[in-house]
Amino acid sequence: MSFKRFEADDLVVSAEAVSAPVWSTGAPVLTTFYTSSTQPSSTSGNYFYNVYQTGSSLSNAAVQFSIAYGDAVGSGSNPYNSAVVGKSFTSTIYGQYRTLVLGDEESSFTFGTQTSEYFYALAIDRDRFKESLLPGSFNLALSDGTNTLHLTDNSVDTTTISYNDAGRVYQVVSGSNGSATGTGVTASGSYGLFLPDIGVILLNGKALDLSFANGGLSLGTSRTSTTQTVTNPGKLYNLVRAGASFQLNYKETISSQFVFTRVRNSEFNYSTNPSFITGSGDLRISNMVNAPQTYITTVGMYNDNNELLAVAKLSRPLLKDFTKEALIRVKLDF
Repeated sequence: MSFKRFEADDLVVSAEAVSAPVWSTGAPVLTTFYTSSTQPSSTSGNYFYNVYQTGSSLSNAAVQFSIAYGDAVGSGSNPYNSAVVGKSFTSTIYGQYRTLVLGDEESSFTFGTQTSEYFYALAIDRDRFKESLLPGSFNLALSDGTNTLHLTDNSVDTTTISYNDAGRVYQVVSGSNGSATGTGVTASGSYGLFLPDIGVILLNGKALDLSFANGGLSLGTSRTSTTQTVTNPGKLYNLVRAGASFQLNYKETISSQFVFTRVRNSEFNYSTNPSFITGSGDLRISNMVNAPQTYITTVGMYNDNNELLAVAKLSRPLLKDFTKEALIRVKLDF
């Protein structure tokens, strides 16, 4: 084993952005949607659904995203305690997202120009994306069986990116591939918020409750304090399933460090392997005294304490003698 110290110009750092579909199917568009057969009828079905790409009981089933309903006054699900008004699962969800997105417990959600007390949250499962969602890749079709609404973010149209406690914020608009091509919602101007850095899409319940002529789908959000035959998450799930098209990619920045290992003609021609020398310290093969040959198979990187930090294996042994030089590029991704 031989050692050589790396110089400053031997090290180069670079970053590369990669993108891929969010869904576990590997396809860019999710077209099939399933829920658990038991969840909709359970208590949790009143305020959120987990959505799978196939039957939830199958071995390859995986949660793709969840649909949650949040309401500032706790409507849409039974209260925790009948003696305490306005405190329920849906008020907790509203408060959780308000803290996560807006950063305090007093602000209200504003979608476009409209303040709303209730919303639907599409939370992409954390296993589905790496660093963040990719703006411009969000395309969601909602259908009531007759009319279809195509939603996307406005990342292509906007010139100034807005930020809040959840990171970047884009408006959800009627259109495709990050650009508004539809008429939008006449009453509010926004269908919700696209929050790529936390993997969440908040949909404006008021906008979806409008008639199709006014830009909505007559979702019919129920804001009573009792459970319903079809809960609010179930109503939105039905629109998603009927639309049968949810496209979304993630984006990941891969940082790489390139280490250029320069092997000059006079270096690494002898081996310190015990099989290379005799017990008295002489070369076993006399011809190698003036014409040695070695094979480079591995590059190890050590710190100043002689501790091994990383190992790079060559695809095949590299012949080395006094007539040859080599440049081995080692790539470390992190």
